[in-house]
Amino acid sequence: MPNLAYEKKHGRDEGKIICGVDEVGRGPLAGPVMAAAVILPEKLPADIKREIRDSKKMTHKQREDLFDPLTQLCRYSIAEASVEEILHLNILWASMLAMQRAVSGLRVTIHTALIDGNRIPKLECPAIAIISGDDKCLSIAVASIIAKVTRDRLMKKLALEHPGYGWEHNAGYGTAEHLAALQQLGITKWHRDSFAPIAQLQAR
Repeated sequence: MPNLAYEKKHGRDEGKIICGVDEVGRGPLAGPVMAAAVILPEKLPADIKREIRDSKKMTHKQREDLFDPLTQLCRYSIAEASVEEILHLNILWASMLAMQRAVSGLRVTIHTALIDGNRIPKLECPAIAIISGDDKCLSIAVASIIAKVTRDRLMKKLALEHPGYGWEHNAGYGTAEHLAALQQLGITKWHRDSFAPIAQLQAR
């Protein structure tokens, strides 16, 4: 279960401002990549804290149930990198850009940013990378939930504009349903041209 060990190690209890950062949406064939940066409140209610974990280990309902309480209690920022930026930068550097924008969006001096993964985006504050950070670090886990719910909601909205691809439940990932729809319906402006299934269709 994620805890506050990393935040405390970097001075949370001494008044240092620590944020956790995570991204979501590197793997899908469609939609932007999104990131959230989160500063936890001084104290989280115990009933909420014990429900927090890596968003990938939670059900859709569990994430949705926590979203409003977490966004009310925490200082947070959400940012994205567009489909066009994914094409021009590649998905890794687009993810870094989304995280950079999320941290900047907090509009406060950060003493340390805790980043999920093994790479650090270019930031104006010190940062450390934590592999599987969303499973270890509480602020990163909260960021993972906020980013995931926000992106899932966006893909549901886009599914209304582009029905048939199943984005309302596959969030743009390359499921069998999504791949079949690409063959039948073609490519939308939200599809990532540089990803193999899309590039292969365009090459025909």
